[in-house]
Amino acid sequence: MTARSPRFTESTQGRLRRLNLATSLPPVVFAAVVLLYTDARTWWHFLVLAPGAVAGVVAFERWTANDLARVALPCLVVAGAVWPLGALVVGSPNAYWGFCAVGSLALREVRRRRKLVVAGLFTYVAAVGALRLLVQRDDINHVLLTYVLIPTVLTVLVTLFTVLGERFYDLIRELEQTREREAELAVMRERVRFASDLHDIQGHTLHVVKLKIALAQRLLLGDTARAEKELRETYALVSDTIAQTKELAYAQRRLNLTAEIENAKNLFEAAGIRVRVTREGEVDAPVSELLGQVLRETTTNILRHAQATQVQITLAGSGITIVNDGVTATSQPELRGLAALRQRLAGDGGELTVEQQQGRFRTAATFSAVRADVRRSAGR
Repeated sequence: MTARSPRFTESTQGRLRRLNLATSLPPVVFAAVVLLYTDARTWWHFLVLAPGAVAGVVAFERWTANDLARVALPCLVVAGAVWPLGALVVGSPNAYWGFCAVGSLALREVRRRRKLVVAGLFTYVAAVGALRLLVQRDDINHVLLTYVLIPTVLTVLVTLFTVLGERFYDLIRELEQTREREAELAVMRERVRFASDLHDIQGHTLHVVKLKIALAQRLLLGDTARAEKELRETYALVSDTIAQTKELAYAQRRLNLTAEIENAKNLFEAAGIRVRVTREGEVDAPVSELLGQVLRETTTNILRHAQATQVQITLAGSGITIVNDGVTATSQPELRGLAALRQRLAGDGGELTVEQQQGRFRTAATFSAVRADVRRSAGR
C-alpha cells in the first residue's frame, strides 16, 4: 500500500488543482485587475503596482499545483517591495494585496517558528502602512485607517481563511485517498473471487482425478475393463476442467445475473461509490448470462479506470444499462474486455453500446424484442 501512495496523492492533487483553478483563480485575477485599475492613475503607477499583483496570482497558481515552494521566495520579495513603493510613491493603499496573498499562501511552507513568521507578516504590513505618515501628515486618521488598520485586518482575515482552507483541503485529500484505496481494495477482492472460482474448478477436479487414477491402478490387473472406464472418465473430466478454466479466463463462464448485480452493488459500495439498481423487467436465462458478463466487465472497468461517485444500473426486459460518472479521460479508453463481449453479443443477436459524454460513461447491452421472442420460443 505504501508503494501506491504517490499515485493516490498525484491523482487527488490533480482533481483539487482543477477545482481550485476553476473556482478560485478567476476571482483572484479579477481582484488583481480591479486593484490595479483603481490605484494606477498613470502608466508608471501601473508599472510599479503590476509586479505585486502578478506575484500574488503566480503564487496562487503554483499553490494549486502543490509547487509553491519553488516560487514562494521570489514572489514574496517582489510583492514585499511593491507595498512600500505603492504606499510611499504611488499613494496606493491596496499595494499590500500581493504581499498579503503570497505571504498567507507561503505559510504552508513554514515548518519552524510559524507563529513568529505570522506575526512578522502582520507587522510588516502595518509598519509599511504607517510609513505613509512620512509623506502625508495632514490627515493622520485617514492614513492610519486606510494604510494601517484596513490592510492589517484584511491580511489577518486572509491568512486565517487560507489556513482554514488548507486544513479543509487536507481533509479532502485524506478522504479521496481513502476512497481510492477502497476502490483498489474492491478490485483486489474481485481478483480473489476469480482465484476462488479457479480453485473451485480445478481443486475439485484434481482431487477426483487423483482418486480415479488410484482406483484404476488397483483395477489394472484384476479388472481391465473397469480400469479403462475409470481412465476414460478421468480424461473427460480433465477436458471439461480445461474448458471451464478457459471460460473463466475469458469471462465466458455461466453467470447468475441477479448474483452479479448484488456483487457489483457490494463492490461499488465498498469503494465508496453510490449505486442505484432499477429493475424495469426481467430477461430470459440465455440473455441473462451474457448480461452478467457485461456487468462484471463494466464493474471492473469502473473500479480501475474511473473516479466514479455514483453508478446507475438499470435492468429491463431487453437488456441492461450501466451509467457512471467520474470519467477523467478526454477520449474514450480502449476496453478490450468489452470489445470482445461486443462481438459475442452481436453473434447472439444483441448489441453492446459504449458512450462517453459530459463526464459520464454509459454501457448498454440490449437484445431486440424479436430476438427475445425467438429465444423464448426456442426454449418452449
